Amino acid sequence: MDPITKLPLNDTIAVAIAKMIDDSQIVPKREPSHYDIECEFNRSGLSNADPKQAGKVVGKAKRVRAVLTWSIDNNLIAGEKLVYLLLTLVKSVGGFRKESPNFVGIEGIENLKVAFKSEGYQLFSDGSISSLVLDNLRNIEKHKVLRTYAERAIKGADDAALLVGTSKDLMEAVSAFILQSKLGHYSNQTNFPTLLGQAFITLGLATSEEVPKPNEPAQKRVERALYELACSINKLRNKEGTGHGRPFLSMVSEDEAKMAIKSMGLISEYLLSKLEETE
Repeated sequence: MDPITKLPLNDTIAVAIAKMIDDSQIVPKREPSHYDIECEFNRSGLSNADPKQAGKVVGKAKRVRAVLTWSIDNNLIAGEKLVYLLLTLVKSVGGFRKESPNFVGIEGIENLKVAFKSEGYQLFSDGSISSLVLDNLRNIEKHKVLRTYAERAIKGADDAALLVGTSKDLMEAVSAFILQSKLGHYSNQTNFPTLLGQAFITLGLATSEEVPKPNEPAQKRVERALYELACSINKLRNKEGTGHGRPFLSMVSEDEAKMAIKSMGLISEYLLSKLEETE
């Protein structure tokens, strides 16, 4: 498996990460230092969002929160890289060891655990982190994680196209989840068009295999188009991907890959919404 080099970022994670950085009111001051976090701002390409660059005198926590919050709206990919770098930095100075003078505190760690779990990641007490294994989650948790992946894919996050740490893509996982939820089972040996088709049919949606009926609602044409789009995108997949590598074949351009990732997110979100309507 390729190593993790970026982590999800949202408002909750931005606050939780910032809370782990020493506030100027704390004596003695904890590491990392202002210089340390500034290095990570530079590495992630976000130094322009640092309030210190505008001549403002602010504490470390406020600097971190300001940069992360700015990146959510302006450069999410760089922000996700910064989350990983800051987490690694805090861990490297002993922030997750109770006996360390730089220990961030149990509450701070627990808050970050909850924030990452909502994005499909599990943070451990020693600062290590990994993707949540879907099969180990309850149905309601699995639903939330899949929707989170779909939302991230819509924003163009390439690591949301494949479920992190697996070779299963988002639409495959959503289709399997729908069948498991509605029928109680599914075959993991089924090819993608069949698996997706079964999920569509289970939700009462049309596929391209279904002959159009006279005067049928226009939505049916949209449903067939979504099914065909999903199957076409699946053919672009890099079947040897591990969740952190490029999810598409080398012949697929960056623009095509971005379009495919966003489409995967839209289709997955649509299917999950339809599932909610039937429950």
